[in-house]
Amino acid sequence: MHVVHRGFDTIALSIQANISQELFDLLNTERERAEEERHPVPFSYGGADFDLLPHGGNGYRFILKGGPLDVHWSFKKPNARDPWGIRVSVGSTLLATQGLGYARSYIDKTLTRLGIRFESHQVSISRADFCVDILAPEFELVPENFVIHSHTNRADYLSAQDDMRSNGKSGQFTSVTVGKMPGRQVIIYDKRREVIDKKKPIWWDVWNTNLEREGLPPLDPSDASQSRVWRVEVRAGKDLLKDRWQIRMWPQFDAMFGDVIAEALKKIRYCEPDPDDGNRARWSNHKMWDLVAASSEDDLLEMRSYVDATSIKRVHRNEQIRLIMAQLAGLGITLAALEDTQEIELGEFMDSVGGRLAESINADPERAVSRLHEAKNRYRFIA
Repeated sequence: MHVVHRGFDTIALSIQANISQELFDLLNTERERAEEERHPVPFSYGGADFDLLPHGGNGYRFILKGGPLDVHWSFKKPNARDPWGIRVSVGSTLLATQGLGYARSYIDKTLTRLGIRFESHQVSISRADFCVDILAPEFELVPENFVIHSHTNRADYLSAQDDMRSNGKSGQFTSVTVGKMPGRQVIIYDKRREVIDKKKPIWWDVWNTNLEREGLPPLDPSDASQSRVWRVEVRAGKDLLKDRWQIRMWPQFDAMFGDVIAEALKKIRYCEPDPDDGNRARWSNHKMWDLVAASSEDDLLEMRSYVDATSIKRVHRNEQIRLIMAQLAGLGITLAALEDTQEIELGEFMDSVGGRLAESINADPERAVSRLHEAKNRYRFIA
């Protein structure tokens, strides 16, 4: 077993401030356009660039995304009676590659560009997830090996049917979740499977960058027997942070969040069963659990993988190109079938499709140029 990544996975916070009327009016106009076009539209203000979604949510009028770094900005309509008008959610890509310190600075700089002023006491942290990724190809997850409080909830998730070991009588578990948000939640899951299923190729770069820094060979994504990575994740919701630990602002978070993680790993343990001891509380921790606990004892704030922004863009761009090429090939084959093309003629048919596409563009060049600009705007963060 070997740690291939550790760090924050999600940070969510609310800010006691409202956007200006000028910014609201601009966002409102652009959101109407996004609703009409039924897709996100580019939005820039004060030197900050976003994609504005065509909908709001959870009481927020506007939701904006800041490119492949996985940051969401939610804004309410300005209202003096509702001063908590801003929510920011930072996802795993930014936190894993750049670290929490960078994320906090990025939030402050972006809000400054938007003309939003606030003091440190006007920040309220509502969620923080911390994770440790462990290379453990031989590990098998057994839900019954958790030792937890009798009132703690546990949800088990089985793998796909074709991975069942005995026709549904017993299965290979890929995820076990203990606890419930917005309190405390601890989850173990097969991160390799999620990366492949949900098409998140950036994680291979994160893991391999960390391995390279230790002088170790990279993982081969195609070989599960040597690249199976399990994630142990501790999720702290607002009830745990504010009610149990009195954590609301960054200074309190900096001082106590390490203790939040340590307590979670003590109250919820994954153990090695002892057949000679019926008292589960006396079972020893599984070596994975001890490895996670040891990895969480250092300064948590600056953990990162050192994957640079250019690499992040490259990975996202290459994934989009791969998906679009697969779609083009599929559409071309479908068209060939509709036109009764024979198998031996398929290559020649595909060549002819390129010519037909060129003719279509030449027939209406203005529309083609307009569509090109729209596509460039849509992918401007990774192009």
